[in-house]
This record gives sequence, C-alpha cells and structure tokens, in this order.
Amino acid sequence: MKTILYLNQFFGQIGGEELADHEPEIREGVVGPAMALNAALGADIEVTHTIICGDNFIGSNTEEAIKRILGFLEDKEFDIFFAGPAFRAGRYGAACGHICSAVQKKFGVPAITSMNDENPGVEMYRKEMYIFKGGASAAAMKKDVTAMANFAKKLLAKEPLHSADEEGYFGRGVREQVWLNPPVAAVDRVIDMLLKKVNGQPYQSELPIPKSERAPIAPAISPEKLATMKVALVTSGGIVPVGNPDRIQSASATKWGKYDVENLDDLKKGEFMTIHAGFDPAAANNDPDVIVPLDVLQEYAKEGKIGGVYKFFYSTVGTGTTQAEAARMGREIAQELISDGVQAAILTST
Repeated sequence: MKTILYLNQFFGQIGGEELADHEPEIREGVVGPAMALNAALGADIEVTHTIICGDNFIGSNTEEAIKRILGFLEDKEFDIFFAGPAFRAGRYGAACGHICSAVQKKFGVPAITSMNDENPGVEMYRKEMYIFKGGASAAAMKKDVTAMANFAKKLLAKEPLHSADEEGYFGRGVREQVWLNPPVAAVDRVIDMLLKKVNGQPYQSELPIPKSERAPIAPAISPEKLATMKVALVTSGGIVPVGNPDRIQSASATKWGKYDVENLDDLKKGEFMTIHAGFDPAAANNDPDVIVPLDVLQEYAKEGKIGGVYKFFYSTVGTGTTQAEAARMGREIAQELISDGVQAAILTST
C-alpha cells in the first residue's frame, strides 16, 4: 500500500518563518518526518511522496494552494493520506486540516493528522477526520508519528477500531453501538455509575458532554454613564501601522500591539493596514476604519455620546490563534486598560 505526507516549510526542510511564503511542491520519496513515518508504517505501507507548502502561503492563498496540491495528486496512487504532526503550531494545524479535508473529499481515502489540544485546527476539523492527540512541540515527533502510523495500519487492515479515547484521537462526535462481552444490562451500568458518583469514586459516563469555556456577557452600560466614559478600541482584525512595527504574526498570533491615536480623527489609507491572513484585506487597507472605527467614535465623543476615545488602540490577529494565547493577550490588554482607568472597550473583529 502507498501513502503521501503533507509538511510545512519548516519540517519540509525548506526554512523557517522567513520562507513561510514557500509555494506548494511535491517531492518523490521521503523528506524530514516522512522518514520516521515510513519506518513506523513498516514494510506493507510506503510513503511515496512528500508535499511541502509554506504556512503563510496556504493561509493567505488557501483555495489556490489546495487546488495546486490536489493537482499534484491527480496521477498518484495512494491508499491513505497523512499531514503533520502539527503540534501546537496554529497555522500549520489549520493547513493540515485544509489539506486532509480536501483530499478526503476528492479522492475518497482516509486522512490522518496530529495536533496538540491547544491547536485551533482541532476544533476546526475534528469532526471531519482523525486528528491524533499530539505533543506541544517537535520533541513529541516520534511518539506522534508512531500513533498515527499504528492507527493507519489497523484502519487499512480493517481491524476492529475502538473508541476515540482508546485509539488516541480527538472525538469526532460519532457514536457507535458497543456490545459488551459478557453483556451488562443498562440498568446495572447506570446504577454502578450512580453508586460511584455518590461515593466520590471515578466513573465515566457513556454519553460524555464536552465542556466549553464561556466568558460571561458584560452588563449593559446606560447612555448617561457612557457619556462620561473613555472608550478604548481593541481589535483582532490585524490593523497596524504600515510596516507592522511589532511584527505581529498574520495568523496564529502570539503578539499584540498598541498604537497612539490621541491626535487622530480616523485611520488613513497608507498609514495603517491589516496584516490579517484570514480575509481579503482590500477593504480594510483602503479604509482601516472599517475594522477599527476610530472615525465614528471620535464623532460620538464630539456629540457627547461617549466621554472620549482612549489614546491607544490595541491590535492582534485572531485567525488560527490558540485559545490559550488569545486568553493571555486579552488579560494583558485588559490589565493595561484597567490600570489606566478605562471602563469600556469595544472589541472589533472581521
């Protein structure tokens, strides 16, 4: 049997962030992690080709990148497709998800990838494919590649598959009937769980409900109180001064910036721009106020609807950014605003 592996520019041994715009290419044989995957798959499954594409290129040109990669595969024979592992790299994880999804739909073969639970690609694509629970960094490469390979061998051999938790991938929301041997009646199973719960013992529900972290909705501010408040602008739309002085990433951001608007009535074309890789930037670059509405807030301040506009606006990029990084940046920005006495902020997105 045959397989093909997708890698980004770093693991494809092209280069680092400076070469993240590397265009898609396909190479015959194994490159980088493909060697470890080939070894883990054993003699019956061979990695015949390696596809490499820069994270920024596929993030900014997703449709084109997918079209070109699918074109590479048109005349290739393969029984299963792999991508990654992507670890905690958000752009890489999203790219692995994009490619695996497209390959499955077009060629009808199973696709397997691996990501850390903090990778945004997990929530984007966990329902569409097998995404194995991977490590946070390349230190987990051997373990993650081995997990993908072992499952692929079972899948292709049509061996019985166990639950997502037992196999090691993120649940896809698929429920299957399991027949216990020997049989145990439902009433006995539920009573057993109830007794364990009452006695403080560990137990596992047969229908687990995923937990989601929710931020409470802020209480409304009355017009009278708002008229006395300075309002800050915060955005995940990637609006920055031209040149991106803080080098905020265009996806999977780990940085934020703050920019002085104390003497500005609006954000002018040619002075501000968006570096966000998740949407068409034309409208935002032509008029940055469509993302950060400084012009409207300044008018509101003159009309007395708000007490004033805070002297800085804060910016980062939301696409591909992990929940952990977003929460950290949010806390840091909020602390700055609170320390400076700001009581209201508007968060704009795309």
